[in-house]
Amino acid sequence: MMHPHTEIQFVSEQVGVGVFATKLIPKGTIVWIKDDLDLMLTVEFIESLGDLQKADVYKYAYLETDGIYVLHWDHAKYMNHSFKPNCVDTAYNFQMAAKDIQPGEQLTCDYGTLKGVEDFQCISEEGTSRTKVTANDYLTYYEEWDEMARDTFKYFNAVEQPLKYLINKQYVNKVNAVANGTAPMDSILTLY
Repeated sequence: MMHPHTEIQFVSEQVGVGVFATKLIPKGTIVWIKDDLDLMLTVEFIESLGDLQKADVYKYAYLETDGIYVLHWDHAKYMNHSFKPNCVDTAYNFQMAAKDIQPGEQLTCDYGTLKGVEDFQCISEEGTSRTKVTANDYLTYYEEWDEMARDTFKYFNAVEQPLKYLINKQYVNKVNAVANGTAPMDSILTLY
């Protein structure tokens, strides 16, 4: 589920649409969290669909570690990629704002964090030499993403968390301990 202060807006002909903040979303805020309404789809089911449905599922879903594809039920599926994202993934099935996201600013994540992603060329971005997302990005950049998440967790308890109630019960104690500084954060690499 996406943060309630977001909406879909047109980005460009090349990109299509994206997810934008409608109000300030402070650093450390959960901006997306996996919830019970997200569809969990097997490859067998996806392959049984018509070509148009199958193409959309593979375009908008992401692969979990257990071979199940997750298709978001809300506008989370329209979150765009950036090599300099303002949102960071965690090992706890949610993403946080890695900086203060201003009203009207697009929320972005690094698609390299998604397992099983096919290699693809990206739009050039100022300030980075990366131009392609690859299936190996997970192994190459996890330390950078972990550091980003560790820094972001420092703000977790200081900001309003409208999606906190959706944290999966298996992660609640760990997330609270990480946010309180009493336990180390699990690496995103644990999802690989």
